[in-house]
Amino acid sequence: MLACTRAASGMVLDAPSSNGPFQPVALMHFRDAPPAEQEKLFIQKLRQCCVLFDFVSDPLSDLKWKEVKRAALSEMVEYITHNRNVITEPIYPEVVHMFAVNMFRTLPPSSNPTGAEFDPEEDEPTLEAAWPHLQVHTHTHTHTHTHTHTHTHTHTHTPFSCYRFIFEPLAFFSPQLVYEFFLRFLESPDFQPNIAKKYIDQRFVMQLLDLFDSEDPRERDFLKTTLHRIYGKFLGLRAYIRKQINNIFYRFIYETEHHNGIAELLEILGSIINGFALPLKEEHKIFLLKVLLPLHKVKSLSVYHPQLAYCVVQFLEKDSTLTEPTVMALLKYWPKTHSPKEVMFLNELEEILDVIEPSEFVKVMEPLFRQLAKCVSSPHFQVAERALYYWNNEYIMSLISDNAAKILPIMFPALYRNSKTHWNKTIHGLIYNALKLFMEMNQKLFDDCTQQFRAEKSKEKAKWKEREEAWLKIENLAKSNPQFLMYVDSVGSDSPMDMETDGPLLDDVNMLKKAVEEEATQIQKDQRRERPLMRRKSELPKDISTVTALELHRRAEEMITPHDGH
Repeated sequence: MLACTRAASGMVLDAPSSNGPFQPVALMHFRDAPPAEQEKLFIQKLRQCCVLFDFVSDPLSDLKWKEVKRAALSEMVEYITHNRNVITEPIYPEVVHMFAVNMFRTLPPSSNPTGAEFDPEEDEPTLEAAWPHLQVHTHTHTHTHTHTHTHTHTHTHTPFSCYRFIFEPLAFFSPQLVYEFFLRFLESPDFQPNIAKKYIDQRFVMQLLDLFDSEDPRERDFLKTTLHRIYGKFLGLRAYIRKQINNIFYRFIYETEHHNGIAELLEILGSIINGFALPLKEEHKIFLLKVLLPLHKVKSLSVYHPQLAYCVVQFLEKDSTLTEPTVMALLKYWPKTHSPKEVMFLNELEEILDVIEPSEFVKVMEPLFRQLAKCVSSPHFQVAERALYYWNNEYIMSLISDNAAKILPIMFPALYRNSKTHWNKTIHGLIYNALKLFMEMNQKLFDDCTQQFRAEKSKEKAKWKEREEAWLKIENLAKSNPQFLMYVDSVGSDSPMDMETDGPLLDDVNMLKKAVEEEATQIQKDQRRERPLMRRKSELPKDISTVTALELHRRAEEMITPHDGH
C-alpha cells in the first residue's frame, strides 16, 4: 500500500519505489499513452491523487500541486466514464485506497448548536474547507464529450500566475471530484462486485458511515448516493449496513441527540424499505417499532421529519397490521408544549390516514380523534387549523362517515365549544365547516349530539349553582366572625360561576344549524387556498459565501446519470 507522510506544506506521497517526495508533474494523457501502458498510467494517476493538502491554515500554499491533482482527477473521471474495459483487477485496491486517503478523516467538533437549539432555517451550515466554491472546472471536465481532452490539456498547462486573483483556492482541488470519480467507478459497466468486495468491506462501510456526521450538506449528499450504490451492489454488506445505521440511530435517540446525517440516512432507508420483500421479516418490523418511531421524540425532529414520515408510511403500505402500534406510538410521543412539532405530527398522521385500511382505522379511531379534539381546542391557531384541514380530505371524510356514530360524539363538544370562543376567526370558519359536514353526514346523530351537549351543560350549570350556594354558606359563616371586617377588603367577590369559560349554549338546534350554514359558506372560499404551515424565516443577514456555495452545488444524482455509461 502507499504511505502518506506530512511535509511542511501538507502531505507528501512516498511511492513504493521511494525515489523521493512526489513532484507536481503532470503525467501524460490517456489518449497519448499506448493501450498497453494505460493501466500503469491509471495507477500512477491514482497514486498521484493520494497527496493531501492544507486548505485551512494556509489555503494558498501548493497551488501548483493542487492543480496537478485536480487535473488528474478530472481526467480519470472522463476516462472511466467514456471507455470500456479499463477497470482491471489491479485498479480496484488503488481506487479504494485513493478514496480512503482523501475522504476518511476524523471530523472536527461541531461548530453549530446541538439539539433543539439548532434551527436549519436560521443557522448556516459549516462548509468543508476543501470543498470547491467554484465548480466550473468540474462541470467542464465531467460533462463535455467533444472537447474533453482539449480542456484537460489547457488546464494542465495554464500558467499558475493566472490563478492569483482567485481568493477561493478550493477550485484547484475538489473532494467533490473524488466522490464523483468513486461513484463513476461504482456505476461503471466494468465494475465487478466480486473483485471489489475484498477492498470495500465492513471496515470501509463503517468509516463511510462516520462521515455522515459532517456539517457540510454537500458532502452528505454525495455520501448518501455512495452508500446507496454500495448497498445495491454488495449483497453481503446489506445486513451490516442496516445494523450500523440502527446503531447510529440508537446513539442519536438515547445518548447524544445530535447527528448531522439523520435525514440522509433516513432517505437511504426510504428506498431500502420500498424494496423489502413481503411478508416483512420480524427484523424489519422491530426496526419500525424500536428505531423509527422513537425518533419522533427527539427535540430536533424538524431537521429530518419529512424523511422519517416517508419511511413510516412505506412500512404501513407494506403491512397494514403495523398501523395500530404505529398510531398508538405517535399518540404516546405526541408533543405537549411544542406547537410546531405538533403540526409535524398532524402532517404525518394525515399521510398515515391516506393509506390506512378501514379495518385498521376502526382500531385506532377513538384515541386518535380524542387527540384531534384536543388539537382543535388548541390556542395555537396553526395546530387547530392543521387539525381542521383533515375535514378537507375526501378519504378521511369517508372513514369518518362510516364511523360517525363513534367519532361525532368525541368531536362535537370540542367543535361546539370553540365555534365562538377561539380567538382566531379563521378557526371559527373551519369549525363551522366541519360542523356542517357532520350535519350533512347524519342529521339525526347531529341533533342527538346537540341535545346531549345541552343536557351536559345544564348538569354542569346545576353543579356550579350547588357550589356557589355552598360558598355562600361559608361566606355567611365568615361574616359572623368579629374579625370579618378587618379582612373583607382582601377577599375577592368573584364566584366560581363568574369564571366559567365554556362556549355559548344555543337555545335551539335550528339556531345552530343556521349559524353553521352561514359561517361555512363564508369560509369555503378560503379553504381552497393552501397556507404554508411553517415558521417564517427571520430577516437576519446571510453568509453570502455559504449561500453561493450551496446554490452552485450539483447533487450527486444529477451528475451520475444512466446515459453516462456505455
